Amino acid sequence: MSPKNGILKSVSLYLRMVKVAHSVFALPFALTAAVIAAGGVPRWWTLLWIIVAMVGARSGAMGLNRVIDRKVDARNPRTRSRELPSGTIRAQHALFFSLVSLGLMVLAAAMLNPLCLKLSPIAVAVLAVYSLTKRFTWASHFVLGLALSAAPLGAWIAVRGTFDWRAVPLALAVFFWLPGFDILYALQDVEFDRKEGLFSVPARFGVKRALLLARLLHLLSWGFLALTGVLFGFGPWYWGGLLVVGGLFLYEHSLVRADDLSRLDMAFFNMNGYISVTVLFFTAAEVFLR
Repeated sequence: MSPKNGILKSVSLYLRMVKVAHSVFALPFALTAAVIAAGGVPRWWTLLWIIVAMVGARSGAMGLNRVIDRKVDARNPRTRSRELPSGTIRAQHALFFSLVSLGLMVLAAAMLNPLCLKLSPIAVAVLAVYSLTKRFTWASHFVLGLALSAAPLGAWIAVRGTFDWRAVPLALAVFFWLPGFDILYALQDVEFDRKEGLFSVPARFGVKRALLLARLLHLLSWGFLALTGVLFGFGPWYWGGLLVVGGLFLYEHSLVRADDLSRLDMAFFNMNGYISVTVLFFTAAEVFLR
């Protein structure tokens, strides 16, 4: 294997470890806030560093999660083939990758403005703590929601340089949206989590109650998206997009039943990517075309 091919293979392994493609979940919400804050397309410099911050934050957090959970993942039939449990990537290398990624997020914050830099340690702390919470509380899903809800707030501050309470409902939409689908994802490991003494909503309250809570959380998420539209006086493009988002939420939950989890991957990966991209597309249309 040539050195070039070896480097490409290594990069591919690390990107697969942190599932970088799943940045589509939170990144569109950050870009949505940036578009609203700028009243159009943000400056390319700001946009670049927002994207760098988002990818760095998510990659760093996911890498830490993989390192902390590597022994548990090795005992779980669903996850034992992941890069760390299988030995494809060494734990110390993954830890170094994670720290570099989080450092990249802090660098991006510094390149954006002083307030972003001052707030970056808080973001790093929440991202780092999340992986530990599943060991002592079923509310770990909400800690993850808190971490990613910083995406739209951070993007707003990146563009404006100041905090604006009108951006809070968009952050709350992410806060409720994320644990809603993370609870669905945790349905795969109910029995394993109980056996290992790990905490999750499905393991604590059962599958049926977990499904009900996930639906309630997504209803709240949609409600805060609607409040965002009211606060910014958005028109038909935005509200038409919210109808589409509502339909996607309904379809997502129709895919998962207590007695049938066979379409869980589609509900988790596909639908939530579509939801975040839909919010961005129709918000941008509203801002650009009104």
